[in-house]
Amino acid sequence: MLSTRLPHILLMTLSLGFLLNACARESNSGTPDAGTGKTASQAMSDPNAQLDSIVLGMGCFWGAEKRMSEVPGVVDVESGYANGDIAGSYDAVLKHERALRLGRTGKRNHAEVVKVIYDPARTTLETVLARFWESHDPTQGDRQGNDVGSNYRSAVYTHSQAQADVAKKTRAAYQAALDKAGRGPITTEIAPLKAYYSAEDYHQDYLVKNPKGYCGLGGTGVKYPGLGNAASSGAKAPPPLDGKALARERQLVVFEAEDCAFCKQFKAEVLDHWKSPVPVVRTLNPNPPAGWTLEKGLFATPTIVLFENGREASRYTGYNGDQSRFWKWLGFRLLSPEQRKIAFEQGTERPFTGSHLDEKRPGWFVDPITGAHLFRSDTKFDSGTGWPSFFTPAEGAITLREDVSHGMKRVEVRSASSGIHLGHVFDDGPPPTGKRYCINGNVLKFVPDAGK
Repeated sequence: MLSTRLPHILLMTLSLGFLLNACARESNSGTPDAGTGKTASQAMSDPNAQLDSIVLGMGCFWGAEKRMSEVPGVVDVESGYANGDIAGSYDAVLKHERALRLGRTGKRNHAEVVKVIYDPARTTLETVLARFWESHDPTQGDRQGNDVGSNYRSAVYTHSQAQADVAKKTRAAYQAALDKAGRGPITTEIAPLKAYYSAEDYHQDYLVKNPKGYCGLGGTGVKYPGLGNAASSGAKAPPPLDGKALARERQLVVFEAEDCAFCKQFKAEVLDHWKSPVPVVRTLNPNPPAGWTLEKGLFATPTIVLFENGREASRYTGYNGDQSRFWKWLGFRLLSPEQRKIAFEQGTERPFTGSHLDEKRPGWFVDPITGAHLFRSDTKFDSGTGWPSFFTPAEGAITLREDVSHGMKRVEVRSASSGIHLGHVFDDGPPPTGKRYCINGNVLKFVPDAGK
């Protein structure tokens, strides 16, 4: 969404190949309410229904629309723009935010908002606002996660003094909860609604139309006090991880969310087969392990953060089955510059200079990033070439591809688990295969058998 909205540029790009968290659910419009027996759509069309509405700014209105629509008693949620001094359109808002940054205008921009229409017979404004406070970080000023700008401000826009009173009361209650959790002051604007424009059609029901679209992590992890789970999407968030129980020198933490389809996919495709030397742990709490530090707030799930010495060293946001991209990210943190040149630039170490040339102990040569088995030591032989050589790999451990670089026609060997370059294979090896897998020793890790 142009330069003022980097995460949304990424999201539109990611939708083609490596989307962020897909956790959209079906709208509650077709689900009967336990108290009235009516669906939301029936409530909207009932001439006797006494519906009310409030306008809320929570950053990106895609995730806001989804989260607010999940509150029982909410019958409709509409994306829009509110309380600015300009025309109410997506292009106008982006253009105006750029002008503000350049100091070319003093007019106020609209906030991205959602108009929440609810049935007071089925829910209360406090319950609606409790979900509002829980579902974003109201302490960030003119931003929400990585979305930066006045158009992403946290806001409650009311149509009556009674609504304003409830908004201020709930703000005070949530501030007390934030204070207890050690969080900062709320920056949310509470003001009368002065201008409102519906957003373009393609922004409405965005996550229903695009089930692989962006969905935020869900706020600070601090629950609104006093309502139990009435406003919450699930059980109480678990406490932050205990930093003292983790590997402080180097630790991966996977930040997840409930009902996150890509979190489940990442677990099934990567975590369930984890052999990497880096320890990994999962959490539903969006805060760093106790005593550790994140460089910035999280804005989507899954987000995988590599901590080194208790501080964020790097992060990987979003997963859609591209395992090689994830392993390349991790590899750039784990490998030395010399190793990276081989692994990711198809480099070659000089003969007789690499690791493991004389390694003869029983054990496995493994991928240095994923830890997956590549070659068994009893398949290694002395080829006299100056590189570790093997006559057969572990089953399914490698992939082969044609290599015509440097004016030669060769067959490249890559790790099937991480995709890194290992070396080449030739037809001059010993029995029983007649193959010589000529591998760069610097991109191998040796794991001896137990007791060896």
